[in-house]
Amino acid sequence: MTTALNGLKVLDFSTLLPGPFATLYLADLGAEVIHIESPTRPDLVRLMPPYSNGQAASHNYLNRNKQSVALDLKNPESIALLKSKISEYDIVVEQFRPGVMQRLGLDYESLAKIHPQLIYCSITGYGQTGHYKDRAGHDINYLALSGIAGHSGRKTGGPPPLGIQVADVAGGSLHAVIAILSAVIERSQSGLGQYIDISMTDCAVTLNNMAAAAEIAGNERQQPEHSHLNGGTFYDYYETRDGRYLAIGSLEPQFMLGLAQLLELPVVAEKGTSFTLQDRQIVKHAIKEKILSKNFSEWNELFSLHDVCVEPVLSLDEALHSKLADERGWLVAVPLQENSTKKEQQLACPIKFSRSKIRYEFIGKSLGLDFL
Repeated sequence: MTTALNGLKVLDFSTLLPGPFATLYLADLGAEVIHIESPTRPDLVRLMPPYSNGQAASHNYLNRNKQSVALDLKNPESIALLKSKISEYDIVVEQFRPGVMQRLGLDYESLAKIHPQLIYCSITGYGQTGHYKDRAGHDINYLALSGIAGHSGRKTGGPPPLGIQVADVAGGSLHAVIAILSAVIERSQSGLGQYIDISMTDCAVTLNNMAAAAEIAGNERQQPEHSHLNGGTFYDYYETRDGRYLAIGSLEPQFMLGLAQLLELPVVAEKGTSFTLQDRQIVKHAIKEKILSKNFSEWNELFSLHDVCVEPVLSLDEALHSKLADERGWLVAVPLQENSTKKEQQLACPIKFSRSKIRYEFIGKSLGLDFL
């Protein structure tokens, strides 16, 4: 079997998470990725604990299957070298603030004159235009400005600090991959590359999808614990007697009826579809009190036998070592180097093809000095 993106070559100037996660997908799918890094200012991902096999575990994962090359972009010789080799590459990914690559002479306009077929993707917090374009930001800022944080969490507790980077990954990284591969397909028809402007905040806004559709239609103002999916109905998390949690998502009539029967709470079936605040609170209170009556393991045993959209809230360790993780191959053993027998456990690529293979050749490498 061959990889799906075999033959594509990528120059990756990005750091930290959004760009590197995007190019990780490209590398896993078969593209040749050269990660360009500063020889004097290391990518912070290389420094972040914990460590595994003498390197940062995050670096080992995010830079899997990639070659890492040190180049001083303030050195004219490095710029000349990059320009001399740019025609060998299909894609450039960069994550600097707007204007930086232009000052270096590595912007799309400059490189497209040399290589018109080049696809060039810039990932930033706020995009290349608008008065926010030069502002610094992190995932929590993008979620705040996109409206996601504003209609999440509890009325009394405020927005939740999430344990993952939603805007960085689901916003920036994955939208970048979609855009890049779309441009590759378009290039096969036009013969030309193009520039891609990815704003993590723009992309995060689209993750509102259902809530935004209701807001724009003017039918339902989005606020915490108000709509179907943000705690306004019994679609929520419930504490068990021993301090663990269950996720209850039994929205459809057949699941709602099954939940009512299992919990011996006819009020769930009677008022579960009500739109009045009072009825919603009655249903949630009844479920809350019932779930508090048994331990986590007791509820798991019961709900594992019934298909009603109720599942345990697992810790990350429990999730990664669950039966589901094993059956679906969430973890993969990756060689430390090409053809090495020593391996490191990492998250696997979740994409599964019928013919094309996923590539797991080596973990993130130490910083190289030669740009081959």
